[in-house]
Amino acid sequence: MISLRFVPAIVLAAFAFAMPTFAEDVPAVTISSAAGSVTFDRTELEAMGLVSIKTTTPWNEGVVDFEGVPLKALLEKANASGETATVIALNDYSVDVPTADFDEFGTILAVKRNGDYMPVDDQGPFFVIYPFDSNPVLQGQPYYGRAVWQVKEITVQ
Repeated sequence: MISLRFVPAIVLAAFAFAMPTFAEDVPAVTISSAAGSVTFDRTELEAMGLVSIKTTTPWNEGVVDFEGVPLKALLEKANASGETATVIALNDYSVDVPTADFDEFGTILAVKRNGDYMPVDDQGPFFVIYPFDSNPVLQGQPYYGRAVWQVKEITVQ
């Protein structure tokens, strides 16, 4: 028979295990290649060092300050090499992007827009951004089409 003096401890233990966790889900992106798959959460991306691209886009008003990881550096960190990166969005939309773009134009995987994290319902959590205003060739297709938002995965071949 259980002593009544243990009942409060048992009840508290039951509540502790039944409590939901309140940890915030941190968005992540997976980089896949012949070398394997590596997943980086937003905190890890920020630790790699963010760079800023201030540019206009067809989807935002005025000049926007995007902060993100250079895609060239991200692929190097993931040991992913190849000529084509297939960028895949949360809704499974995908676009093939020449990896040469990442070096030639300094393309980033943006994690912030105007200093704030981008919510999923507003182009987040990650957005491939070109410095559109830096070069007239970037101001149209195919580059606008390569600027994928809601990025969940990048597969390099």
